[in-house]
Amino acid sequence: MVLNDREKSPRPDFYRKEWIDLNGEWSFAFDDKQEGIARKWFRKIPEGKKIKVPFCYQCKESGIGEKEIHKHLWYEKAVPLTPEMKEKRLWLHFGAADQNTKVWINGMEAGIHKGGFTPFSFSVSEYIAADDEQMRITVYCNDGNDEVQVRGKQHWNKETDRCWYTPTSGIWQNVWMEMTGEIRLERIAVTPDIESKVADARIFLSDFPQSGVVKWSVSLEGRRISEGQQSITGKRDRFLIPVRNEDVIDNRSGLWEPSHPVLYNLTVELWEEEKLYDKIETYFGMRKIECRDGVIYLNHVPLYQKLVLDQGYWKDTLMTPRDSEALLKDVLLVKEMGFDGVRKHQKLEDPRFLYYADKVGLLVWEEIPSGYEFSDVAIRELLDTCVEMVERDYNHPCIITWVPFNESWGIRDVFWDERQQHYAESLYHLLHAMDHTRLVSTNDGWEAVRADMIGIHDYENCGKKLAEKFCDRERLLSANAVDKMILSATAQDNGEPVFLSEFGGIAVEDGDDTSWGYHEKAKNSEELLEKMKELFDAVSSISYLRGYCYTQLTDVEQETNGIVDADRRPKVDIKKFREIIQNSGT
Repeated sequence: MVLNDREKSPRPDFYRKEWIDLNGEWSFAFDDKQEGIARKWFRKIPEGKKIKVPFCYQCKESGIGEKEIHKHLWYEKAVPLTPEMKEKRLWLHFGAADQNTKVWINGMEAGIHKGGFTPFSFSVSEYIAADDEQMRITVYCNDGNDEVQVRGKQHWNKETDRCWYTPTSGIWQNVWMEMTGEIRLERIAVTPDIESKVADARIFLSDFPQSGVVKWSVSLEGRRISEGQQSITGKRDRFLIPVRNEDVIDNRSGLWEPSHPVLYNLTVELWEEEKLYDKIETYFGMRKIECRDGVIYLNHVPLYQKLVLDQGYWKDTLMTPRDSEALLKDVLLVKEMGFDGVRKHQKLEDPRFLYYADKVGLLVWEEIPSGYEFSDVAIRELLDTCVEMVERDYNHPCIITWVPFNESWGIRDVFWDERQQHYAESLYHLLHAMDHTRLVSTNDGWEAVRADMIGIHDYENCGKKLAEKFCDRERLLSANAVDKMILSATAQDNGEPVFLSEFGGIAVEDGDDTSWGYHEKAKNSEELLEKMKELFDAVSSISYLRGYCYTQLTDVEQETNGIVDADRRPKVDIKKFREIIQNSGT
């Protein structure tokens, strides 16, 4: 599998050709006494440990592999400076670092960021002197083990149990630098309109040029279909991209769908007079997802979704993929199994995964990692993560649903507590305010509040009982699935689409008493496949369901109910399993 430079880059969805990889060996230190700031470690951290970035210290691939809780972490790396790097503005990027991060360049503070799942970057050129031969980057991360912070599936204790796993602390996504002119394109948000055959592009700049011009061009399959330019009137501006080839749109061949994921390549340049400040290569898809009368439509055609739950963990690297190939392998594995999408569970996945999902046509439900406490601090942390998630991932056509809450985690009393109901519904409205192109499953699992669909989790092990429980929609929604009411006390059934958004979870006998799945383990691969077929047949018999999500794609640590193990080795015949998926649903 040979990847080009763009596919190897940390952000193939927002690509600059001039980028510098900073992954690899960094100096590293634990700061258990919390003395690093007072002792000015930002000038020089203690010598001794080395770590392989972007892997967290808890995982084997980092070179440390220690499971003890260390809340205070320091990193340091010296980067040689070239004349070209000094002539341009340098931007230091972090894909994600858990939890609170402070960065120094040559001993001078460059910036801070709070939150463990979203990207951040700083301009660093102003901290480099003309005679400097290298730039010293120092990073301090503070990662607590409390339940108030947005943590997803990371256990808050040293020992893991149930469906919570080894925590991830410090830098855990790519680190890199990019070179631009004095002003950069910070973000480009493209909203497709398949009826008008245009895409509305909003650009966000780091500064306001005196006489700036944005130039853009759009190509499809190597053929330029539109281009233009316009003057910039502010740090946030917009332009309309016509996608007017009537045949391409009207006969659906130019729309993004799982069966033919058409992507329009968009190049945007920022100029001031004869000076090129910045150039970005991105893309967008012409697609529309909507809900009407209890049915979800993709590009005006009813959509029955066949999803698999994907935790995004690897045995030796935890939440961090080993490389781009590992992400592409997972995307292709899901497609090979016959699913048309994934519910990315309790994790904001590496942008490269979403890039590959866009390319191959894989639907994605993106879920905000949970905190486990209801408080003012927890509200603020989740809100910030929510906003930054949409800003990073707005352009990906593969994402069709946002999931702000899972199974009332962080809102344990949402069934009856009006404050928690307001909180959950505020996320529903916030997401629609920022992004009207996607659906929202507000509290997926049970105790639903206002949402675009009702997601129900039920790990009933008997296919016949599952079908009987779900056969009557009205009866089901007025009752409970797994000792939890489907609707919160103030919610009403307004005819929303209903999903069985978690079911299955069957493990196979492995001789390990500490591993688990839901209910009794299957004795062998054949029994596992039979049990899977029984459940999928039951789901298919429920006529009003608009889709399902099977738990789960891979084993993760002690939770061994994956279709494949942690090394991505199938537990059942994939061809036979694919037949089950293809014959399921409506």
